[in-house]
Amino acid sequence: MSRFNVKKVAVLGAGVMGAQIAAHLVNCKVPVILFDLPASQGPKNGIALKAIDNLKKLKPAPLADASDAALIEPANYDDDLKKLKGCDLVIEAIAERMDWKSDLYHKIAPFVGKQALLASNTSGLSITRLSQALPEALRPRFCGIHFFNPPRYMVLVELIAAPATQPQALDQLEAFVTTALGKGVVRAKDTPNFIANRVGIAGMLGTLKEADRYGLSFDVVDDLTGKRMGRASSGTFRTIDVVGLDTVGHVIKTLQDNLSAETDSFYGSYATPKALAKLLELNHLGQKTGAGFYKKAGRDILRFEVESGDYVPSGQKADEVYGRMLKRPAAERLKLLRNAQGPQGQFLWAILRNGFHYAAVHLQDIAGTARDVDLAMRWGFGMKQGPFELWQQAGWLDVAKMVQEDIDAGRALSAQPLPDWVFKGPVAEAGGVHTAAGSWNPAAGRFEPRRQLPVYQRQPFPELLLGESGARYQSAGKTLAETDAIRIWTLDDEVVIATLKTKMHIISPPAGEGLMQALEIAEDGYQGLVIWPGEDPFCVGADLETMLKGLAAGGADFVDSLQKELQDGMLRLRYAQVPVVAAIRGMALGGGCELSVYSARRVAAMESYIGLVEVGVGLVPGAGGLTYIARRAAECAQASSGKDLLPFLTEGFTAAAMAKVGTSALQSRQLGYLLWSDVIVPHRDELLHVAIQQAKAMHAAGYRPPMKRLFPVAGRDGKATITGQLVNMRDGGFISQHDFGIARHIAHVVTGGDVDSGTLVSEEYLMALERRAFTALLSHPKTQERMMGMLSTGKPVRN
Repeated sequence: MSRFNVKKVAVLGAGVMGAQIAAHLVNCKVPVILFDLPASQGPKNGIALKAIDNLKKLKPAPLADASDAALIEPANYDDDLKKLKGCDLVIEAIAERMDWKSDLYHKIAPFVGKQALLASNTSGLSITRLSQALPEALRPRFCGIHFFNPPRYMVLVELIAAPATQPQALDQLEAFVTTALGKGVVRAKDTPNFIANRVGIAGMLGTLKEADRYGLSFDVVDDLTGKRMGRASSGTFRTIDVVGLDTVGHVIKTLQDNLSAETDSFYGSYATPKALAKLLELNHLGQKTGAGFYKKAGRDILRFEVESGDYVPSGQKADEVYGRMLKRPAAERLKLLRNAQGPQGQFLWAILRNGFHYAAVHLQDIAGTARDVDLAMRWGFGMKQGPFELWQQAGWLDVAKMVQEDIDAGRALSAQPLPDWVFKGPVAEAGGVHTAAGSWNPAAGRFEPRRQLPVYQRQPFPELLLGESGARYQSAGKTLAETDAIRIWTLDDEVVIATLKTKMHIISPPAGEGLMQALEIAEDGYQGLVIWPGEDPFCVGADLETMLKGLAAGGADFVDSLQKELQDGMLRLRYAQVPVVAAIRGMALGGGCELSVYSARRVAAMESYIGLVEVGVGLVPGAGGLTYIARRAAECAQASSGKDLLPFLTEGFTAAAMAKVGTSALQSRQLGYLLWSDVIVPHRDELLHVAIQQAKAMHAAGYRPPMKRLFPVAGRDGKATITGQLVNMRDGGFISQHDFGIARHIAHVVTGGDVDSGTLVSEEYLMALERRAFTALLSHPKTQERMMGMLSTGKPVRN
């Protein structure tokens, strides 16, 4: 299959979803035109322009780099439809009205390019009915595409074919959405609300119903149905507030309008809950209006009380006995909950049972395989496991019997029994729906493997479901060396891969030794070394606990020796005889940031968060981070027309002194932690593939490490200028006295200490200054207070 080359995309509709889809397209460097109605006053593109401007204000930020809003081209339907001819993909994302969408299709059809794809972003309208508004020539290139909100962060995209949709068109769109936009694609059948919203919203409605039955408040329900259950931390009601009560209400109405008691045995549970109806009546739509199931009053969070129609203090927590139950192995957990006497336990069993029941009954109607349901719920609703995965893990037939007993006893939301395939045949014999042969397709009566599109060859280790076969990075390829701290391995006998095994991939002394061993192996006959974490995070820094223990046992000299080993390791990576590529996903903080900047190249997933954050624990970067800032400032000054170091140094100093973290790979590039020569990859599962290819390309180009050279520093004059600014911040109450002291240490190192401006220094010289500052601060009581706070709570202490 030839590559679907998308040179430009048009998004029709500058509402919440349309504008944010456009934002994510420019995040991924896809040129985009954003259309809307002509404005009645002012510039005709005023509606689109206002939506583009608003993207810079939204939280969470839809733009990875706010300045990229300027890359979205505004347009209107009166003047600009001819621009559609230059677009390879047109995404319609106007309001969820069948008549409005159909009218727009009649208007745009003559202008859509002859090879372009047209897709409707809808959360549940019939794609078949929408396609009927199009001329016959366009129908083979039309389908549904359902992005989840917010499009930048939510992995799931559902693709839905109409009867005339060409298979090639769907394959092309899946490849583009996967590799260019970094999404996980699930193909859904053309049924109301498709897969994720059908299962997810039914689950939310069931949760509201069971919460009301057992008399549980919204905050207790959220405490039970969040992280404790392996679901999104926002739980149920906070999630509805974030999504928008009007949006959820619309999805519920789609179920109500397009289904009936004859077509869906769960139809009785689709009634709009009393609490939701009341809030909609009050126009309390959630986060967007400042009030929903919760609202903020000053620093307090209040929850809505249905009986009084008012807001009351929130903060109630679940009984910890159920928190402990939820930590038990799956089979034991479900049995404990089913036999629980308290209302919270009975509630938990009820919503799990309802979820299993609903997914099994509707599987054949809404999805091709059980895999599609479980991946949709992982990617679209933030679940660690989909309903079939959990059911299978807990013991397929045992859980099935418990669910059926509840159905027979009238405790379930529907009287419809579980399908026959649950109890007999291949699924019962295999102990679940996910097997090495594939996932269960009830319509075909067989286990089906995943689609083998060329785009998935770029994902050596895709996200797998429980029971699926496939390569796991922990054991794939050929192991070259392995310890408790690191695995050194290769997939192709050409590039070495180093994967840390420490908690949060911290650089402990054994991990540091392992990285040096990996480099030695790579230099002894391989084309390069890729440092790849396997899963998030990349690395959150050095081992603070070891540092504290080292200080107590061996004093400052011992800590100094540990830091020098780290610094020597970073220089060893920088001047290695083979290219070292850091493959970054998730957080690369502190030592993780230093590990990446001392690599020859970085390949970063779009959602990578990179920064020197040591100030948060009362320290300075001590593994070469400040040395990197000083060297980069010198390099940038040399490449510029002006030779004043200070302007180039200020940004790096500020980033380190304020512990700034790039909130995307694009912003990390602005902070200087990624360079323009580095590669940003939208899909995190393609990261290893791209990193290996980069290492091979650098080797093929005759890679040589940089030559060691001296570089100028700003000296005592630069330090005095920075210190003056710090004094103002301290005296103005913007930073504490301890923050002031830490920042002075940072200024001392990055300016080269007590030397004249322009003095040439080496990396080793600056690293010695780093170590002295690091060790001095490590002994400070306020720093130790910050470190202990971080180790015990995971949160920074301000003192």
